[in-house]
Amino acid sequence: MIAPVSALILVAEDDENQAELIRRYLEQDHHRVLVVHDGRDALDVVRIHQPALVVLDLMLPGLGGLDVCRALRADSDVLVLMLTARSTEDDLLHGLGIGADDYMTKPFSPRELVARVRTLLRRRPAARPVPSLRVGPIVVDPVRHEVTVRGEPIVCTPGEFGLLEVLASQVDRVFTREQLLERMHGFDSFLTARTIDTHVKNLRRKIETNTRTPEHLVTVYGIGYKLTAGRRDAP
Repeated sequence: MIAPVSALILVAEDDENQAELIRRYLEQDHHRVLVVHDGRDALDVVRIHQPALVVLDLMLPGLGGLDVCRALRADSDVLVLMLTARSTEDDLLHGLGIGADDYMTKPFSPRELVARVRTLLRRRPAARPVPSLRVGPIVVDPVRHEVTVRGEPIVCTPGEFGLLEVLASQVDRVFTREQLLERMHGFDSFLTARTIDTHVKNLRRKIETNTRTPEHLVTVYGIGYKLTAGRRDAP
């Protein structure tokens, strides 16, 4: 009996009911699932979280599925399973021609989609190592889902880890709360701007020497938050 393959999967589908149905079926098959409803958000999530596979709807707002697929193929080997209501041979060949690994037309069986995902994951090449994110004394390991500070491991909730991973992906960039909410979708089911502030407060207790004058997880008043190496850790 072939053992099931568990993976991080991104579902990029503008129909929220359809996306939720796909998410449920994939999670029942032991996958971790992130969901977005916009093409540009899909590219951001792939860049930050590096999923193994993207279930990609052709008719996404913001940036269409074909354009998303082209952008992914420019710098990523992520697997792409394309979904579309179109069913002509030309559409199918076009989708496969720009780099989609498989193609399903709507309506489709969620069970068949899960089976296609299993097949794609089993035949994927060995994944390239994902580098850890280092910001001064803070190291975020996206693969092991671990965080160390000055060599010591710290325990993070999924929401805290998601926030730290987003901030560490672009050192010194200031993220608004709204941008953090968009990029953390999937880590915290009840994520709000207030939750972001709570995560920041809790993380400071874990990573800062002095929470009253944080050096790393810094508030940029009137805008949001950034992660920096800190004065004492700078070369």
